[in-house]
Amino acid sequence: MHAPAESPARGHQRDLTGGGTKGNERLTSMAGSILLVLLAVLGITIVQIGQLIWLHLFLGLLLLGPVVLKMASTAYRFIRYYAHDPAYRSVGPPELIMRTTAPLVVASTVVVFVSGVLLLADGPRSRDQFLSLHKVSFIVWLVFTALHVLGHFPAMARSLRPAGADREHLLAGSAGRWLSLTGALVAGAVLAIVLIGQFDPWTAHGALFHHHHH
Repeated sequence: MHAPAESPARGHQRDLTGGGTKGNERLTSMAGSILLVLLAVLGITIVQIGQLIWLHLFLGLLLLGPVVLKMASTAYRFIRYYAHDPAYRSVGPPELIMRTTAPLVVASTVVVFVSGVLLLADGPRSRDQFLSLHKVSFIVWLVFTALHVLGHFPAMARSLRPAGADREHLLAGSAGRWLSLTGALVAGAVLAIVLIGQFDPWTAHGALFHHHHH
């Protein structure tokens, strides 16, 4: 007797970190849930930026890990779908609103983090060059990233609390997904800790609000 043919979804259980399309969705949801928490705390630092500039800088660097992970998992689905992978084609494309906001999320993400790193590297003397760009791109990024993540919230809730066959199916790649998420957080935390010494010019009294030209 011949073994039954393997379904497309089951056939891709071992791709990336395992679990096929469900595993990819779960990894994206895990990264998205971490982003929601960090974005909420980052929003608090904006309200008290004078006192919490150090935390704003630390979280900005910490966020790099989960942001890159979520973008990678989303890009993976995008590539597999448009490469006509049967498993990913069977799931269908993301909702229209998600597809239309995605380019804005990616573009604003690149601008806000690049401008933030440049500000951190060059100190308050670069505020006239990059601070306005960082502020505007941050607002755009915060709004569209929050909308994008919240738009995925129903799917996130389902994938984060799988039941029955889905739960057994996702065991295939659970270790890899946790390793990816932990690695992303550790990488961001290490980067932030290594660059703590660069925070001093910005945490000095009046550095954020006053700048004298020489």
